[in-house]
Amino acid sequence: MKKFRKVLDGLTTSSPVNPGGSPGCGSAAGTPSAAPTPRELEIQETLMSEHFQICKTVRHGFPYQPTALAFDPVQKILAIGSRSGGIRILGRPGVDCHSQHESGAAVLQMQFLINEGALVTACADDTLHLWSLRQRLPAILHSLKFNRERITFCHLPFQSKWLYVGTERGNTHIVNIESFILSGYVIMWNKAIELSTKTHPGPVVHLSDSPKDEGKLLIGFESGTIVMWDLRAKRADFRIYYDEAIHSVSWHHEGRQFMCSHSDGSLSMWNMRNTAKPFQVTFPHGKTQRDGRKESCKPILKVEYKTSRNSSEAFVIFSGGLSYDKAGRRPTLTIMHGKAITVLEMDYPIVDFMVLCETPYLNEVQEPYAVVVLLEKDFVVVDLTQSNFPIFENPYPMDVHESPVTCTAYFADCPPDIIPVLYSIGAKHKKTGYSHKEWPVSGGTWTVGSQTYPEIIITGHADGSIKFWDATAITLQMLYKLKTSKVFEKPKTGDMGRSADLVEEDPYAVQMISWCPQSRIFCVVGISAHVILYRFSKHDANTIITSLELRLQCEMEDVISPSDTENTPCFSDPSGHSPQPQPPSPRSNTPDSVRDSIPCLKVKDRMIRMPPGYQAELVVQLLWVDGEPPQQITCLDLNSAYGLLALGNCNGLAVVDYLQKTILLCMSTLELYGSADPFQRLTRSPRKNRQSTSGLTELSDNQVSLDLERSKSPTSDHVNGHCTSPTSQPCPSGRARVPGGPEGPRLARRGPGRPPFRKAQSAACMEVSLPVSSLTEGYPSRRAMLQQLHGVSMYSHDEHHITNYSWSERESRENSFSRSRSSSVSSIDRETKEAVTTLQFAESYGRKSDSLPTPCLWVGTSLGLVLIIPMSIPTDEQERQEDPVTVAPTGTVLMLKGSVLRFGFLDCGGALINSPYEVWRDQHAPDDPDRPRKRKLVNFSPSSSQEACGDGHLAVVCSERQAKVFYMPSQACLYVHNITESSFVLRADVVSVSNSVCLACFCANGHIMILSLPSLRPLLDVSYLPLTDMRIARTFCFTNGGQALYLCSPTEIQRITYSQEMCVNLQETLGELFTPIETPEAQNRGFLKGFFGGNAQTFDREELFGEASAGKASRSLAQHIPGQGGIEGMKAAAGGVVGDLARARIALDERGQRLGELEERTALMMTSAETFSKHAHELMLKCKDKKWYQF
Repeated sequence: MKKFRKVLDGLTTSSPVNPGGSPGCGSAAGTPSAAPTPRELEIQETLMSEHFQICKTVRHGFPYQPTALAFDPVQKILAIGSRSGGIRILGRPGVDCHSQHESGAAVLQMQFLINEGALVTACADDTLHLWSLRQRLPAILHSLKFNRERITFCHLPFQSKWLYVGTERGNTHIVNIESFILSGYVIMWNKAIELSTKTHPGPVVHLSDSPKDEGKLLIGFESGTIVMWDLRAKRADFRIYYDEAIHSVSWHHEGRQFMCSHSDGSLSMWNMRNTAKPFQVTFPHGKTQRDGRKESCKPILKVEYKTSRNSSEAFVIFSGGLSYDKAGRRPTLTIMHGKAITVLEMDYPIVDFMVLCETPYLNEVQEPYAVVVLLEKDFVVVDLTQSNFPIFENPYPMDVHESPVTCTAYFADCPPDIIPVLYSIGAKHKKTGYSHKEWPVSGGTWTVGSQTYPEIIITGHADGSIKFWDATAITLQMLYKLKTSKVFEKPKTGDMGRSADLVEEDPYAVQMISWCPQSRIFCVVGISAHVILYRFSKHDANTIITSLELRLQCEMEDVISPSDTENTPCFSDPSGHSPQPQPPSPRSNTPDSVRDSIPCLKVKDRMIRMPPGYQAELVVQLLWVDGEPPQQITCLDLNSAYGLLALGNCNGLAVVDYLQKTILLCMSTLELYGSADPFQRLTRSPRKNRQSTSGLTELSDNQVSLDLERSKSPTSDHVNGHCTSPTSQPCPSGRARVPGGPEGPRLARRGPGRPPFRKAQSAACMEVSLPVSSLTEGYPSRRAMLQQLHGVSMYSHDEHHITNYSWSERESRENSFSRSRSSSVSSIDRETKEAVTTLQFAESYGRKSDSLPTPCLWVGTSLGLVLIIPMSIPTDEQERQEDPVTVAPTGTVLMLKGSVLRFGFLDCGGALINSPYEVWRDQHAPDDPDRPRKRKLVNFSPSSSQEACGDGHLAVVCSERQAKVFYMPSQACLYVHNITESSFVLRADVVSVSNSVCLACFCANGHIMILSLPSLRPLLDVSYLPLTDMRIARTFCFTNGGQALYLCSPTEIQRITYSQEMCVNLQETLGELFTPIETPEAQNRGFLKGFFGGNAQTFDREELFGEASAGKASRSLAQHIPGQGGIEGMKAAAGGVVGDLARARIALDERGQRLGELEERTALMMTSAETFSKHAHELMLKCKDKKWYQF
């Protein structure tokens, strides 16, 4: 019957469960008779599928793998293209837009239609795209796919609608921007060069029209050939054949000379009057050797030649050109102004740069004022108006990746005072020396929306740093930076062994973050198995950091016989060789082979001056045990009202009282169950290298003695530190000591027939640095994935997959992984360890007989088990500082399928119960006798709606496969929903949306699911994001208000929303990219300059390139693809399963009615468009000398 009930339970998708429940729903002790049914609760759920929709909101950070750069000098907006086909358009702070080419091809080049609100992109798939920027979300209007030639260079003259396109074959084509159709006018390579030339000139690397005459086009070929093509006469004015390959060409504004950069590190200057040879050739960084020859230099990839009114000397700015013999030199940007040469060293290779000038006209004095430098991993703007060339302070969050991001946390609706406080503290540590001028990229408009609330994003990094970001109203600005490495001593050269064995390069890397915004207490979990607790203060302080050390290690022997394991105790302290153990000092010089009782890092043990901000108060470290490093911490929770901190890993659980600086609980997971262990597991035998344990009290089959031992008075020191009294003498290392020998035996169980695991465990503990020969690609199960995600080591018979992982090799190891082959419940018998996967403090009921809620710790494990540990905490402030906190596991067990991920608590009215917290108080503020500083605790009492159904609350438990809602204290399972069978949940959170509560889940197959609470009805199920690397799994997080984020690349944070209301209002929150600005008029050059031919000549491109004179281009050469026409379609479908079906039926009915109307409207629009195009062409011919604006 039990099996039949389990089958029915697995088939149930979302249904109320009998309060009696199945064995998997309630505890092992039976089912209460007084539990309410779902009908008796009568909770009115307000959330429907119509309230949910998935869409991207904004992307922050530096564009990953940038490839191209463009700038509109009139609109003052900037665009960056990337290798993955992304485009980032930036303006003033708040104007930040990301768009993506559907093909994903790399962006080779971009050209703004200056002051027209449009952008042309050329991609690596030989396609040109025309983007409209006159809307908040850019859209493609036209595309042109080249079929037979590859695009290498594009040039769009100012106020022209004809785009010059150079190809790899050396040909130059011309595209009409309005219609995005090729002109019949083509400059073939064999016509551009002389007939006597026997070699191909190579691809086109440069195209530009002469500032003096727009009818002359300068074509640069890669081989060194330069051709001045007369567009009217359709012939070459002159040809230049140079020995060195050309990389770029730049004109003087008068059009009488131009400059070329070459592959040998030289710059050549050419005069239009004499093109036989350059009148000047310079090697800016090449010195003359003794034999008279110039030393070889690296290529100059790009050069800009700009003039200024205030100086007769022009600016020559270029990248590259350094000599080869100077090894180790960083990439440079060189600024030559007269005889002064300034070399600016960059931290990363230069991708591209642009000189920003006052005028968009090429035939005027350029007046350069800044240089935008796009690096591989940074974005720099140099001020050219000051002699020392300072850089501008970047208003965009381009330094998210300053150190690789290892974890993220997202907090919406924070206390309103927290952001100004963090900003005021962080502003004191900002760098100086920036330019005092206004940020030059100042285009677009953006205003803060009306529906805004404080939001904070916290990022943890590989170097141990923490960054707090203000994420209010889709912006991102760094508030405060914290360095956790300052807590530890710098490892000496000879003392690198213990930390290097665990982590090679980043021993301080942040794994997890826990923050209480109300109390401003902050906890950081590091990869070296340490936890640091910080308190916030506005005043500096001189303090000593308290250090506590834990032995939380699972003991196993090399070969274990099941016959030797029955009723044999195993003790928690491996150093207990005698009845009076003396643990070695953590600083003792022990050989590497028997490294024991030492932490991975050494905490500073002297008085430290801490500046205002977050100040370290306590460090908890896990110790090496018998030559094996500690397992990494998998979960953490803190509660400021209780003053407690809980942490767990694959070996067990520890609870720390950070007010009294003592360890309350340090137990393996199996010991927490007591007699309520739902699995029949045999105990492990002690290690063979231990002394005989004869004469010690053996553990009988009856577990009552162990339970009585756990429930002793907290004034006595227990074996595992259950209730360590602060009045008793602590052990020297801060660990729970063992007085007079082991008084309480430790349970260590294992299943029958287990293989030896000691060596495998040792390798897994050092998985972040030690190469393992059995490394396999992919992730055959969730546990193999968790090894890389959290450093968890959990094994079974068929899952011996160990991951070698380090932060420096992060990108190469973020591979796709396969799905779990079987549920965690079905593989219980094969587990050798049961990891603690989630923890949460809450006001709850530890026992069924409890009538009032008490402080409890909810513990979730990797086997789908939930334990509730009640605690007794003194309420008086003085007693809280002196009296001990009692922690006693009761054996209460709830069961789910798969590893437990998240807890949430609702009252009987369906409202979210928030955890109690302590109101922040500055402990280092000057004493005020009139207002003594006391702890102010805020407890959320049960709501009035709860009184209707009696005392109690609902507990929401979500695992990797299943979600359940329990009624407390009866522990009856009211609702159950099987989230997924083919995949598993990576992240789950109980969040507030639209003044209600729901459960948000992100699965490994990329699905985002929303379930109602408490009934667990599916409201949304969208296949949004295929999980292709571990970065997404490690950084994805939900928050209140219908928002979420993840690290979409090593340098970018992508924020999304799953709220329909926010999707609708997204247009209002985004900035405007285009603002109507009058195009500056060309300067009047005067009578004399015009009379002597100094003025630029204009010509009618329409007459020359139009279909009437040039004819039509070959249809096979390029294919025109119409764009979306500005329709902003959402990639993710809105609504859940029920909502989708209802909307699909309605849509089918409406579609039949609208199809006929659509056909008629389409025909009318085509006729109207042809008429409009004809009239527009006639009007353009009449007003061709006036300004042209694109429709």
